[in-house]
Amino acid sequence: MKYRRALLMLALAVVFGIAAVMLASRWLLRQGPGAARIVVSAADANLGQRLSPDMVKLADWPADGLPQGALRDPAALSGRVLKTSVLRGEALTEAKLAPAGTLGGLSAVISEGKRAITVRVNDVIGVAGFALPGTFVDILVNTQTEPGVKQEHAISKIVLERILVLAVAQEVSRDETKPRVVNAVTLEVTPEQAEQLDLARSVGTLSLVLRNQVDPTPGVTPGATKGTLLGLAKEPAAPALAVAAQPPKPPKPPREPAPRYCIGAIDGVRSSRECL
Repeated sequence: MKYRRALLMLALAVVFGIAAVMLASRWLLRQGPGAARIVVSAADANLGQRLSPDMVKLADWPADGLPQGALRDPAALSGRVLKTSVLRGEALTEAKLAPAGTLGGLSAVISEGKRAITVRVNDVIGVAGFALPGTFVDILVNTQTEPGVKQEHAISKIVLERILVLAVAQEVSRDETKPRVVNAVTLEVTPEQAEQLDLARSVGTLSLVLRNQVDPTPGVTPGATKGTLLGLAKEPAAPALAVAAQPPKPPKPPREPAPRYCIGAIDGVRSSRECL
């Protein structure tokens, strides 16, 4: 009898414990936002790479933390091209993919309205190999002034600013930080900048100037000449403020002579006249 009562109490405790766990689990599920299944990267991939079915997979993601533009159909991503590098387990969104039908390679990385142009560099011009994909550079040209100028002299001038480096040699990976000395650098420019850069490399020597990636401040300079470098030339004076032209004043009319008072005098046969 004793054991039967103890077993009964133990069975009741087990039943109540299971019921408490189930109720608590249901309460927690109701409190939480739940999860959604979205497409993530199954392996590390570089920008410009085409996605294959084995490179993507579905994964659970908190419903309240879904990335904007998250994708849910992995089959629809077959053949799409990445516009940025992704890591394993990273959510794939439309913002990270080139438009459907885009071929892989560098052309998928170029922004709309921009062009890619390659310039020849060396270990000095290429900032000792630190001009890597994803960094920004200024373009410096060293040339001579136009023929026919009264005083021809050499000048160094920054002609293009904040130009994105797309690739070095034939590599577009932006994950590396080690310097790489190469003989060619591909830059992303507008059509107008492409024309200026092509002219600059034909009239002088180009140099790349590495700049801070988050510094948008323009470097407005007059350029450096031999005179300014050696302190032989004075800096140009600040332009004087323009003064609004005033209409000329009309000429003053000639002043009329003051009236004079005259007195005549007669002395015998002589006469005289005095004026005041």
